Amino acid sequence: MNKNFYFHRFSVAPMLNWTDRHCRYFYRKLSSKVLLYTEMIPTSAIIHGKNNYLAFNREEHPVVLQLGGNNPKDMAKCAKLAEIYGYDSINMNVGCPSNRIHNSGFGACLMNDAFIVANCIKAMRDVVNIPVTVKTRIGIDNQDNYEFLSNFVNIVSQYGGCNTFIIHARKALLSGLKPKENRKIPPLNYSHVYSLKRNFPNINIVINGEINTLEEAQIHLLYLDGVMIGREAYQNPKILTRVDKDIFGCNTSSVDLIKLVRSMYPYIQSELAKGVYLNSITKHMLGLFKNMSGSSQWRRLLSTNINRKKSDISILKETVDLLENNFFNKNKDFS
Repeated sequence: MNKNFYFHRFSVAPMLNWTDRHCRYFYRKLSSKVLLYTEMIPTSAIIHGKNNYLAFNREEHPVVLQLGGNNPKDMAKCAKLAEIYGYDSINMNVGCPSNRIHNSGFGACLMNDAFIVANCIKAMRDVVNIPVTVKTRIGIDNQDNYEFLSNFVNIVSQYGGCNTFIIHARKALLSGLKPKENRKIPPLNYSHVYSLKRNFPNINIVINGEINTLEEAQIHLLYLDGVMIGREAYQNPKILTRVDKDIFGCNTSSVDLIKLVRSMYPYIQSELAKGVYLNSITKHMLGLFKNMSGSSQWRRLLSTNINRKKSDISILKETVDLLENNFFNKNKDFS
């Protein structure tokens, strides 16, 4: 198994407004092996914005910065900054279908010009020593046949030097659908992704799109180099506690979710001291006890009591203690 294969074997998708640094810190508590991605960050925000969009916690490694843009010079500048900051890899977004992103000239619309993507990838690869990858769709609008996808991958790999593609197995409709609808309405076509691997055996092909269980992931991994999951990881983060053992073959014991939440306390207290609102962290933890007794109470208490801006960690501690005493100790199903 080559290094890149192992690196991309299982990852959590970049999700706008979801996979921020607090979310990623939490996910790293659940799995030491899963590859984490930032939200998509436009190059213009990094170059001209006042905020430090590249900040992350060292505990997040391995972590990938996903960039949005279409200018090779700007992409290279941001990639170099990301390498200096310590990111493990750079990913170029060629899959976002939103009108705002489309109107800015990047995202899924770039599938229409594979040479622009290739030039961006090459420009980044020329200035960094970390992997540079592409996340894309199987097609856009009416250009959704396999030949279109194959030609795109061929150009970007040949002229850009990209050897890893993460493929969302749906086409993107660039008008008429909201981003949320673009994640559901265009039909899945896993066969196109499988065909890519057969026709490009030396390229790492990672599949994404409505993969909701580790059992499904394991089937895909029999034929492909990696699996990326998105919404399921966010809505049911407990699934990540099995990744190290079931996907990577690590000899790990079951995770005590109550202890895991309590292990977040020092991080939370540190962030609160910096002015971060408690809800900015705990919102990513709402689905942790999904399908377990006490899960609805967990979500209700966190949603009701922690939405206040001045909430402190005592509210979280009281919620954890309450649920442990009233539900988890009785049912013993929290690990």
